[in-house]
Order: sequence, then structure tokens, then C-alpha cells
Amino acid sequence: MAEEVRSPDTTALDEVVTFTSELIRIDTTNHGDGACRERPAAEYVAERLAAVGIEPTLLERTPGRTNVVARIAGTDPSADALLVHGHLDVVPADPAEWTVHPFSGEVRDGVVWGRGAVDMKNMDAMVLAVVRSWARQGVRPRRDIVLAYTADEEASAEDGSGFLADRHAGLFEGCTEGISESGAFSFHPQPGTTLYPIAAGERGTAWLRLTAHGRAGHGSKVNTANAVTRLASAVARIGAHSWPVRLTTTVRAALTELAALYGIEVDTHARDLDVDLLLDKLGPAAALVEPTVRNSANPTMLEAGYKVNVIPGRAVAHIDGRTLPGGEEEFAATMDELTGPDVEWEYVHREVSLEAPVDSPTFAKLRAAVERFDPAGHVVPFTMSGGTDAKQFSRLGITGYGFSPLKLPPGLDYGALFHGVDERVPVDALHFGVRVLDHYLKSA
Repeated sequence: MAEEVRSPDTTALDEVVTFTSELIRIDTTNHGDGACRERPAAEYVAERLAAVGIEPTLLERTPGRTNVVARIAGTDPSADALLVHGHLDVVPADPAEWTVHPFSGEVRDGVVWGRGAVDMKNMDAMVLAVVRSWARQGVRPRRDIVLAYTADEEASAEDGSGFLADRHAGLFEGCTEGISESGAFSFHPQPGTTLYPIAAGERGTAWLRLTAHGRAGHGSKVNTANAVTRLASAVARIGAHSWPVRLTTTVRAALTELAALYGIEVDTHARDLDVDLLLDKLGPAAALVEPTVRNSANPTMLEAGYKVNVIPGRAVAHIDGRTLPGGEEEFAATMDELTGPDVEWEYVHREVSLEAPVDSPTFAKLRAAVERFDPAGHVVPFTMSGGTDAKQFSRLGITGYGFSPLKLPPGLDYGALFHGVDERVPVDALHFGVRVLDHYLKSA
């Protein structure tokens, strides 16, 4: 009974909706050009922490690119600290494409709409609501909880978690583990089955610039050293390349658990394992694993020329590459091969891949917290196809998990909402997240 009394109060459930909506209204669009200003959102968070006696520290590498860090003391001074982090910036959104204005934060029919509703102002709001509820009720967690609300996650993180890890490591003293975005959301691969994937790994980031040089000249003349042609050939080879399967520990665990749920007997260590055939058997559930059984490289940007009848002497392309743990050397060697002798390539942003143990007490507690509030749900580990601020915090020896719990209705595609049009989150999902986070953070 005592635990029920000390669960999140009704004020927390109201506040999470208000905080999500109001944070969405603060436009923190990050175009990657350095023009983003997270400070208004950081001040919003800091004011609400300070109002309940949680002392925030605001930190900037660049004026306006503000981060907030705060520590909540636990009851066990000998316990390792836990980092809970979320970013304040969001990707761009074109209002003309949306049903509602992306920065309205409109609450309609039990749903909060707007850019950041799932990536990740919802999690920012859930954490804020939970710790304010603790302050009102006099609740303290077992271990120190370090809160970090960061800038610049949607670009290089140089003004955010990278800056904090490199210049303010002391604020994270004692932190051995962390939780953040992109995990513990409900996924419905078939009627009657609800999965909750918890991220225990991330592919590494390998953003590339390809540069082709050639002989500039008139567009009407034969040119066998055309930079555009050279670049286009390399880009086409990269886009068409079929990467070999590379199974990591986390991906093997995901495949094993999903196969068991579907009654499929499989040995993920078998030499003759046909991963693509297994993914076919898993049906829609394969979407949780398919992007992370291989390295990848997707052409995303092209720059060349300034006039139709002028052959430029230089052409540039950008590639979004992602690498699995242990796959970095294979990636670099493949790029050397695919670009060929006429195209140079270089990293413009590179970050490590991550893996966290799925047989750890921490993962067991994360699993238990979700299943406590949805006993019919099935928690499975997975590897994120992209990356988070956990990469930068890993420099401090912090092991990261993706855990921002949401119970979503069937038909609402969580993955499509990330960086997509009409991003939104149900109020009920926010309430579920508050309850799960509250329970986990108190027992962690």
C-alpha cells in the first residue's frame, strides 16, 4: 500500500502533458548549421527543476546552445549513479505538410501533436514530471540520479553531450549506466502481440564526404575526366552495394527471443544460418532487427556545377554510413573499393558503435518495470539503427540503454513518427511512461 501512495501523483500525470505540449511550442529546430538555440527550452526545464528544490546547472559551449545538468541524491551513497538524459533540439518540420502546425503543441482528442512529441520532448517531460513528483512527496531514489537535458543531439552533439563529456565530466562522477531515447515503446507486429524493444546497442555513425576531381570544360565537348560522372558512378556503386550479414551479441539475443515468441527453432550461432530467411519468417517483427544485421551506407546529398553548359572540375556527395560493433574496418575497406581511384572520401562526423549487456541486472530491472505495467507485453532487446547522446557519454565509461517507455495503440507507427510528418503521442502513452519511469528509477 505504501508503494501505491508514493507512486506518481495525479499532478505528475497532468504535468507530463503540459510539459510535452509547452516544450513543443518552443521551437528548437536544429538544421545542423549552428543556428539552433536551445536556451529557451533549457531555461523552461531549469525553472521547473528549481521550483521543487532541484538545483540545475546551465552550461554552454556556444551562446544559446544550452545544456541543463542536475543531480538528485540517492539514499545509498555507495551505489553507482545513474544518468538520465534527453535532448532539447528537434529536426526541421515543414508546416505545409502537417495536419496541425508542428510547433503548436496542440492537444486534440487525447493526443499531443508536434515536432518532438516522440523525439524526444516527451521523454524530457516524463522525466521532469517524475522528479517533480518525488520532490512533492519526499521520495528519494536508491542511487544518485543525474539529469542531463542536452543541446545539439540532432547534429554533431559538439554543443551538447560531446561538450559535457569533454569539458564537464565531473558532473557525471559515479555514473556507470544511463538511459535515454528510443526504447521500451510498444510495437504490435500482429493482433494480440505487443513487443517492447529496449535498446542495448547502437550502430556507429560514419557520415562521409565524397569528392571527385576532374577536368573542367565546356559542356558540348567530350570529357573523359568529368567529375560529375566519376562521382555519380561511385555513388551508384555505394547505393547498390549489398553488405554482408554481421550479427552482434545484442542482435543475436533479439533474434533468439523473437524466434521463440513465434515458435521458430533457431541457433543464431549456426554457420549455415540464413538470417534473411529467418527475418522473412518473423514477418513485421523483423522490422526491429533488419536494419541492424549489416553495416549500411546511403547516399543523401549531391553538390556539383553551377551552369548547365559548364562541366565542373569538382563534385561532392554525402553518405550516411552506419557501422555495427566490430564492423568499422570492413566499412572503411568497402568505401575504398566502391569509391575507386577517382573519388576521395573522408569522415565528416564519426562516432562509435555501442553494445550494452542484455544479461545484466540493469536490463532485468528495465524489463520488469515495463512488464509490471503491461504484463501481457513482451520485452525484447534490440540494437538501434541510428545513434543517440549515449555515444558521447560512453567516453565517460557510461553504459547506455534506450528506455523511454510508451504504450502506443495498434496502428500508430512509432518508427514512422521519428523525423516524420504529424509526429504525435497519446496522452495515455505519456501516463504509462511516467509510471514505468517512476517505478524503474526508484528501484534501479
